[in-house]
Amino acid sequence: MTLSKRLFDLVLAVLLIALLALPFAILLGVLLVVEGRPLFYVAERMKAPDQPFRLWKLRTMTVVSQDSGVSGGDKSARVTRIGRLLRRARLDEIPQLWNVIRGDMSFVGPRPPLRLYVEKFPDLYAEVLKCRPGITGLASLHFHAHEEWILRQCDSAEATDAAYSRRCVPRKARMDLIYARNRSICYDLRLIAETGGRVLFKKLLQ
Repeated sequence: MTLSKRLFDLVLAVLLIALLALPFAILLGVLLVVEGRPLFYVAERMKAPDQPFRLWKLRTMTVVSQDSGVSGGDKSARVTRIGRLLRRARLDEIPQLWNVIRGDMSFVGPRPPLRLYVEKFPDLYAEVLKCRPGITGLASLHFHAHEEWILRQCDSAEATDAAYSRRCVPRKARMDLIYARNRSICYDLRLIAETGGRVLFKKLLQ
């Protein structure tokens, strides 16, 4: 990560934390009353082929003793009512500001992958993870909805893994590498603005 991108991430993260501190505290209070503990979902992701980190999100699913792999139709029944709203508005990703502060993530980049897929596609992720993973990015904007549709059709963990490996990983990687070739602060600002616009558009449609 370049120094200018790191400084950009830190300044924007600090500004957003200051802006969101009070409404986020209220949101946590509502979640505590409605859903109970735990409030957060913490899981391993990879920021480089050999560097794991702990990704923070608001919990949007019921807790089970064993949970692994990407979310497909086999897990859809576990998404809580308020969790669906959080996901729709991407509010579940607010805690990732902490990951940005720590340097685990950037605001813009490839979505941080599970170790399973980094080990399954080592050459591919060796290229993709030359960019620090991001909260949003080119693939997140232009493939996420289709990815959700693909995985929603899967009724088992095995089917979800097969669909994600075959149909999602290669297409997301192509977009992530396009971003890598064109990355700049201006491009990051454009993708952040587009992300905000899409979230606002979804709210207007509710």
